[in-house]
Amino acid sequence: MSAQNEHDALSHPPALYDHALHLLRQSSGGIPPRRGFSLTRGRESREAPLSRAKAHSAVREALNPLPDDSATLHDRLAGLGLGDSHVHVIRSAVADLPLPDDQREAARSLGRHLTRYGATEPAVAVGLALLVRLGEHEDIPCLSVLGSFREFTLPAVNALDRLDRQRAAVVWLGVFARQTELGPLLRTLWTGDRQDIRAELVALRAGPRVLSSAVARRIAEAAQLPDLLDRYPSDKALLAQAARLLVRAGCSRDNPADLLAYRDAPTLYRSVVTRAGMLPSTLDNHATLLSLALDLSSGTAALLDWPSGWRVTTLESLERLLAEPRWASMSDADPGGADPRLRADWIRRTGRQPFGRPAAPRSLRIEVVAGDPVGRGSVETRILLDGRPVVPAYFNHGPANSPEFLLDDGRLRAGSDPSDVQLAEASCTEACCGALYVTIRRDGDQVVWENWRRSSSTPGQGEPVPELAAYRFDAESYDTEVARAETDRSWSWPARTTARLINAGLVERPDLLSRWDARRGWISSGFDAPDTTVVTFDYAPGLGSGKPDGIPLQFRWVVPDDGTPPEAQATAALNRLAKEDPKTYGHVCGGSPERAAELGFSWPDGS
Repeated sequence: MSAQNEHDALSHPPALYDHALHLLRQSSGGIPPRRGFSLTRGRESREAPLSRAKAHSAVREALNPLPDDSATLHDRLAGLGLGDSHVHVIRSAVADLPLPDDQREAARSLGRHLTRYGATEPAVAVGLALLVRLGEHEDIPCLSVLGSFREFTLPAVNALDRLDRQRAAVVWLGVFARQTELGPLLRTLWTGDRQDIRAELVALRAGPRVLSSAVARRIAEAAQLPDLLDRYPSDKALLAQAARLLVRAGCSRDNPADLLAYRDAPTLYRSVVTRAGMLPSTLDNHATLLSLALDLSSGTAALLDWPSGWRVTTLESLERLLAEPRWASMSDADPGGADPRLRADWIRRTGRQPFGRPAAPRSLRIEVVAGDPVGRGSVETRILLDGRPVVPAYFNHGPANSPEFLLDDGRLRAGSDPSDVQLAEASCTEACCGALYVTIRRDGDQVVWENWRRSSSTPGQGEPVPELAAYRFDAESYDTEVARAETDRSWSWPARTTARLINAGLVERPDLLSRWDARRGWISSGFDAPDTTVVTFDYAPGLGSGKPDGIPLQFRWVVPDDGTPPEAQATAALNRLAKEDPKTYGHVCGGSPERAAELGFSWPDGS
């Protein structure tokens, strides 16, 4: 290399687009590694921190006037103190940048130049942010390549979502969904062979831990499922897999925004339900179709942008199908085994629930919905106002709270004094991703729900929900609906009922635990084993007297369902607590290894 060429190579580093192409050619199957390629390469950012307002102002200054090339933009950004550590705020500032009509074409050209030739992360970030707003079909190849860098995946996918949902889904899956079970399907999606995609989709065996709502939605988009079903209209295995993916995409334990962002969801629901009659009448298929009906009736699917009449007729089709003898008799057969028995019992309890009449205008409807136990479905108190489920419409981080929380403790009852009620909490905890609250009060012959808000992990930063105005209900009708929901136990099963009765007994007699220096914790049916009752409690010396010596340990006691009535099982459990120290049959499940050793207990293996 000549001295001049060496100088040019050093002063003009390679474009990040070219670097990504090089990495993809070297990678196995031309697919990025799990979590994508990294741009960090061990460097440390040296930029001084900037407030959001100052960073936005600096970005506007750097782009006024629009630069001619990436080098000029890089120099401007660096001169204003903006570097790699400011990439997120740079993208935000470009998203908010005013772009008059006479500048849009120049801004689009700049975005293309920056994404194709930009050699620094900030410059390419500006280009991607411009193409999120202004990208066109010709930008798809470049966006797809840059999306293989984890730092650029989300903006690249955001831009692709406007242009090519299928390609956006493939890029997203290639970086974020790289579990072993998904490997063969992802490789075929990346190459785009429709025959192979069908075969691998049918062969996919992935449980709820792998198929989050986001992964399920992106697989449906990447495989173009409605078109695939039309291409193979008699493929029963493909149809069953499409139905399972729809159930996972609408899972209330995950993010409802995933299903709502899936534009083809109404078409896929119709396509699946229209063909559902050819599915074999198995417990698995019955549970899948019932789960779809529950979501259409009172879950996230009720919020989709349905063509007029589609949702009602789709639900009616499911109702007619599941009422046929070959399906109706499934839950009455002896399934054998633990999981089939749990599922059959769930179908018997839940089979008619989604097919009730819609709510009247300005009315409150409360539906306690227990999801498929094999699919790790949650038990939630769905609140419907005018027939629309509130929680998935206005809160993206978790399902509605349990009936034990909202109904057993009377939190939805309206009194003369206003009460703040938490309707949903983030699956990770409120301290992490917040919760949804409403204030409930009685006003004469009406009950008012007002002051809707989402809480925040940052004190004083709660977010109002402006889309929801105050709701007023006829007080008599409201009280009747709340009382009905509080007394309706048709959704429950023995282990869950046992848990409720044990909890009620411990509320009434706290001394059953305090005598052992213990304090009541979470009590419910098991998450992984719903046919068991789980009792948790805290322990520390002196806790029973209100003067604990140190930080408590958490214990877990699992009570199997022995087949006797829940009342008898709860009484037996409470009697055991009265006579035997629960630390002798419970197991440590929380705290710290050091604290466990200090108090003479074993720490669980693998924790």
